[in-house]
Amino acid sequence: MLHSIPCTLMRGGTSKGPYFHAADLPTDPDERDRVLLAAMGSPHARQIDGIGGGDTLTSKVVIVKRSTVPGIDVEYLFAQVSVETATVDTTPNCGNMLSGVGPFAIENGLVPAGDPLTTLRILNVNTGKVVEAVVQTPGGQITYDGAARIDGVPGSGAPILLNFLDAAGAKTGRLFPTGNRIDRIDAVEVSCVDFSSPLVFVPAEALGKSGYETKRELDADRVLKARLESIRLQVALAAGLGDARDKVLPKIALVAPPRAGGVIASRYFTPWNCHSAYAVTGALCLAAAASIPGTVVHRAARPRPDEPALVTIEQPAGTLDIRMKAAPDSTADKPVFVSAGLIRTARRLFQGRVHIPVDDHAEAA
Repeated sequence: MLHSIPCTLMRGGTSKGPYFHAADLPTDPDERDRVLLAAMGSPHARQIDGIGGGDTLTSKVVIVKRSTVPGIDVEYLFAQVSVETATVDTTPNCGNMLSGVGPFAIENGLVPAGDPLTTLRILNVNTGKVVEAVVQTPGGQITYDGAARIDGVPGSGAPILLNFLDAAGAKTGRLFPTGNRIDRIDAVEVSCVDFSSPLVFVPAEALGKSGYETKRELDADRVLKARLESIRLQVALAAGLGDARDKVLPKIALVAPPRAGGVIASRYFTPWNCHSAYAVTGALCLAAAASIPGTVVHRAARPRPDEPALVTIEQPAGTLDIRMKAAPDSTADKPVFVSAGLIRTARRLFQGRVHIPVDDHAEAA
């Protein structure tokens, strides 16, 4: 016997996955996670018995509900569903999937549409931070058509502006989780920064890399990945994140000076393999770190003299632009960022019901 649950499959930025209304899922976290694993077809390398795509970028879930918090329109919980293990991780956030939250909320009647734009304030439950989303709604209707292009996605779409507000210390409560702008781990100088998400940044040259390698080259380098994991685990302890052996946070990234007109070049890990397209939360953290003197990222960065607030990231899928807005009282000693913004696109792929085996579902919904 099967139980069916309403869902909408959407591409959000460079990621893809099902979006659910919270009311359609079990309230108990363990039971909810069993439903999500069954829906995605995990654990299985190809997720053949579910709607997952057999890749970390396509095994993501978004859960949305109308908010009762004053000044907040909707709340968004992100879940990373493991492909090969029976685990669901709600500790990270995903800025790419966040780009679909506004359209999903409007189309499902959680937020009334404006004309020609609808601005939503979204509370990310994973981090407790607020994001402002500006969605194209000409005539009070969602449109996915437009001229905005993002690297890593074919074609173009309607631009969705995401402004991450007060994103410092999203997970640890501190911009510099270890208390330092630079730490020395395994004889390598690294920087741990928590802005939208905690990341460990490592100069590529310190590990014998250029920072311009392809995903395939980096994924095949077992020695490199072992060194990165050693650094990541040690920084996690120093940052108060505990034993991170089975956790995706903190993420880790290689950084290098740009070579194609950008501000910084980087390769981001998920954390055990190289990401084919830089995650939004990782990009926001990288842009913040590039803007802060004293970090290893700032050392490698080449800011634009004419537009220092714009950080263009060179990454495997192309480039990604982040616009940083510093507070009036921000200084090099005490950096304060009001917001970090970027443009994404999203698209509804299909809407229907996903069927869950009752044994995995336990009659919860």
